[in-house]
Amino acid sequence: MLSAAPLKKSMPEKRVMLNSEHFISIIIPVYNEEDNLLPMLEELEAHLHRHRLGFEIIFINDASTDSSETILNRLKMINPRVRVVHHSKNCGESAAQSTGFKQARAKILLTMDADMQNDPADIPKLLSSLGPSVDCVCGVRQKRNDTRVKQISSWAANRFRNLVTGDQVADAGCTFRVMRRNALQEIPAFNGLHRFLPTILRLQGHQVVEVLIKDRPRAAGISKYGVGNRLWRGILDCLAMRWYARRVIPARRTTKPRALRGA
Repeated sequence: MLSAAPLKKSMPEKRVMLNSEHFISIIIPVYNEEDNLLPMLEELEAHLHRHRLGFEIIFINDASTDSSETILNRLKMINPRVRVVHHSKNCGESAAQSTGFKQARAKILLTMDADMQNDPADIPKLLSSLGPSVDCVCGVRQKRNDTRVKQISSWAANRFRNLVTGDQVADAGCTFRVMRRNALQEIPAFNGLHRFLPTILRLQGHQVVEVLIKDRPRAAGISKYGVGNRLWRGILDCLAMRWYARRVIPARRTTKPRALRGA
């Protein structure tokens, strides 16, 4: 937990314009992660400064019942790069991401978990894979640091999901991703969105790529998600994606006037 001792204020840095490709909005859903917040922020900022990136860090507190709210409010007071949004009730990871998408000010958005299993050292790899024609880069955990039961359930869920939806996503449960904000303009918000975001983007005509990333053991606290709380919802969501694939409206559906084509 955050100690009672005063924390050192974050030092100002050279300003990077919000609309710059070198400025990113980092969206982090939080639910009962009191022991991870401070070490995570310190590690994350160290990597971002090392690569000379401009950034804002948006924590979405999903109605935590521990001291996460108090810690986040204090971090916001001492660090100008930290923004905090509090949900009035627990709505889940997808809702927290959707809130973050609305709050983000940068052109490039990055989502990651608050449990410190995502390694900030992989951020340059994700960003460098976001080429001019790419709209979203998804991390694929190279070596899972979860229980055997969770690994098997994730493997089975990915196989079933890909079979039903017709899409091929190697690791739908990994939310360590980089995406362009303008690609999210027509993304529907629903519980389970975070697992189907790459598929929805592809169905809308966006380019999605995957890169291998590291997966670390959880630093503190306990996992909030298990087999039982996502099995039946996941099956229904897969069927809903099959319906959506038949009804989807392309995101890029306008053309330039003839005189401007090729300009």
